[in-house]
Parts: sequence; structure tokens; C-alpha cells
Amino acid sequence: MATTDKCIVMLGCFDTKGEDFSYLLKSLKALGQQVITINTGVMETSVDFPIDVDQDAVAEASGTSLEAIRKSNDRGRAVELMGKGAASILADFAFSDRIKGVIGMGGGGGTYIILEAMQAVPLGIPKFCLSTVVAKDLSRQIGVKDITLMSSVVDVAGLNSISRLLIRQAASAITAMSDTKVDASEETKRNIAISMFGNTTKCVDKCTELLRAKGYEVMAFHATGVGGSTMESLIREGVFDAVLDVTTTELADELCGGILSAGPHRLTAAAEMGIPQIVVPGCLDMVNFAQMDTLPEQYRSRQLYSWAPDVTLMRTNVTENETLGKQLVDKLMGAKAPVEIMLPLKGISQIDSEGDIFYDPEADSALFGAIKESADGHVPVMEVDAHINDAAFAKALVERLMKILK
Repeated sequence: MATTDKCIVMLGCFDTKGEDFSYLLKSLKALGQQVITINTGVMETSVDFPIDVDQDAVAEASGTSLEAIRKSNDRGRAVELMGKGAASILADFAFSDRIKGVIGMGGGGGTYIILEAMQAVPLGIPKFCLSTVVAKDLSRQIGVKDITLMSSVVDVAGLNSISRLLIRQAASAITAMSDTKVDASEETKRNIAISMFGNTTKCVDKCTELLRAKGYEVMAFHATGVGGSTMESLIREGVFDAVLDVTTTELADELCGGILSAGPHRLTAAAEMGIPQIVVPGCLDMVNFAQMDTLPEQYRSRQLYSWAPDVTLMRTNVTENETLGKQLVDKLMGAKAPVEIMLPLKGISQIDSEGDIFYDPEADSALFGAIKESADGHVPVMEVDAHINDAAFAKALVERLMKILK
């Protein structure tokens, strides 16, 4: 499409839903939008509007051909490949700063393709999907992206009074989102990412207060698996100037099979991207599970604590902490920017303090010992004679962060 203005991308399976997409396109243009159309369908397509990126190009972008996809007669594979190809094309558009929003519509397969393609679009470019399967758990397909879902109510299978209304609403929504501007006066020059948990809230709140007083914008991420993954993703997108990783508990869930793992790449983005960071073994004293009766059999005799009716915490032991300490350091090796580890010697979570439920000096000592031994000569380690939630520890964190930023 020959235009120098930023466009909204409209993508989906035009082969089976041409009438619906034709109406969406007309709705977008009626709102003054320029549109790039991408066809992710694999069958013969005949529509009454121009297709800017056809299905052959999408298939080729996935590393195969439309002919090969058709010959395979494998619907699941076709959906996977067309999603991959569309993602590659959207990545190119985003890199060349051609798009200001992305919208798609679909059923099960179409929704998968759209959400997969949207993974390639950076934070801040609106992503809107009108779908028949909104009631499903789409967390894996959405991942860490800022995607907005809207239920189609009726199937995306031809126009009717309901679908016309919702399609027009969807067009209005992506138009408003795409044309929204942030007042430059609201922007700050430097951003700090910080990880938190209920068990480290006091520390994070104090750090946030101190950093804001110094003119920084602080963005907190709840270390629930998705939160950590989102933070890592945004670090890779260059959103932050520094990272204060107070709560690395997701490493424990990854090691022990807890429900809040952020995957094997947690705590790697800042090191690889050259972003200064301070790292704390916050809440590595615990692994998260759901209701008490959902615990794996091998953990039922361990030290447990019901944080809420649907949250069961398991205290990490000496062996696990030795492993976690080494893993934490290994992920920071070869960092391209300054990095320091800070150890709160009087406890690493709200419930790991003298007299509390998870207080275990031997386990903490194993964790700290493994960190110091692994980091020796490679990563600076600073010990602070304070609890993680003490104001003194928060102050020390911010002071060290300011020094490595300079």
C-alpha cells in the first residue's frame, strides 16, 4: 500500500470471512483510517476489497509455500505456519514504523493466527481481536502482550444485526486507541522496572518512593510468572533504563514445579541487553502452589503455609537454595552492564523473619553461601544487615542503583 502515513493493519482469514472483513474495512475507512490488509487464509479467496499482503506472501514469510501448506492437508500445521508468517510480516511493518494499530477477527483457528501475529508487535501499538473464543483461557496465546479481546457474541460467519454493531464498535475502538497520544509533559526521561510480591511489598513501596523523589518513573511487576515474563519482554524492547529485581521468587517455582514460574529465561534480559540492574534473592524462600490439596505428593510433608485459600506456599530447603543461589548467579554472568547482588541477611520475605513461619537461618545461609561462592570474582555481592522489608534495605538498594547508573 503506497502511503507515508501510519496505517491500521487488518488481518485474518479473508477466504472464509470475507464479508465480515469487508464490513470492518469500510468501517475503518469511514473513520478516516488508512488500512493495510493481510490475508491469513489458505483457501481460494475472492473479496470485494484490495489485499495488500496476500496469502502466498504470508506462507512464504513462514518459510514454506501456500502450495505446500495446501498439499499437507494439515489444518493445525496450516494455522501454525500462517500465524508465524503473519508475525514476521508485522515485525517488518513495526520495525519500519508503518503501523499504528492492528485488528483482526476470527474463530478458533483465526484467533490463534491473529494472537500469534500480534506477538511481533511492540508495546504501545494497540492490538485488538474480535473473537468467538474469548471465554476460553487464551493466556498462553496472549502471552505478555498488550492485546485487547472482544467477544463477537455470534460467529464471525456473515453479517447480521449483532455482528454489524460489534464490528463497528471494534473499528471505533482500534481507531480511538491508535489515535491516542500521550502528553509529552506526562513522560519521564528514565524508567525503572521493579519486581514485587505481597511478601516484598514494603520494600518495593519504599524503593518506589525514593526513586520517584529522584525523578524516576517506577513500573512494578507482580512476580506471578506472567509478571516476570512481561518485565523480561519489556526489558528486551528497551523500555527501561535500569532494573531493581527485588523479587526473584519465580526462579524457585521454575526449579520446583510451582505454578508461578516465568520460564527458564527469567533474569536474563537485562544482562543480555546491557541494562544496569540490582538483583535480590527476594522470596526465594518459597514456592507457590494453589489449594493445599493440589500439592504434588512429594511435597506434602514439607513446611507449608496457606497464604490464602487458593495459595499454598512451600518453604525451600537447603538443597534447593544451594541450587537457586548458583542459578541466580549463572544468569548474571557475562552481563553487558553493571550488575550487583544484594543480600538482606535478616530475611528474604515477609514471613522469613525471626519467629515467623518461614524463618530458617540454615536454608538462608545455604542460599547466601551459594550466591557468594558462585559470584566470587564475577558479580559483586553486597550484604546488608537488615530484613528485606526494612526501610534501611530499601535505602541501600536505591543508593547502589544510583551508583551503578552513574
